[in-house]
Amino acid sequence: MIERASAARFVAYAAVGALGTLAQYVVLIATVHAGLATPAVGSMVGASVGALINYGLNHRVTFRSTASHRSTLPKFAAIACLGVLVNGMVMKVLAESHHVNYLFAQIVATGLVLVMTFLINSAWTFKPQQRAQTSARP
Repeated sequence: MIERASAARFVAYAAVGALGTLAQYVVLIATVHAGLATPAVGSMVGASVGALINYGLNHRVTFRSTASHRSTLPKFAAIACLGVLVNGMVMKVLAESHHVNYLFAQIVATGLVLVMTFLINSAWTFKPQQRAQTSARP
């Protein structure tokens, strides 16, 4: 039962994250094609925009958290910062150091950061006890 709930939550997290990911890719492509940023920098700026989009949706839709934003927002922001840094490192190594196509590198970074942030946000930002309280309501 827990595995099925976790799988459903991951699907919701990925679906919600698709909006933020779309914003990230738009910023990435626009900044790289305009010559305004390297793939790593453009991706990190885009990931920051995506995180802003994703917080509210994850709080309300994915995790159905009853915790206050005062409690969850700083945690989510810390995990988002970690995700932006990991994303930037993957982009730097793959796209800039190894000359992998930056969009392919971004797909790899997206998958890695998606799994990492889901696991941490599930265990820490939006703890199961906070979700259980919502489920127990009539």
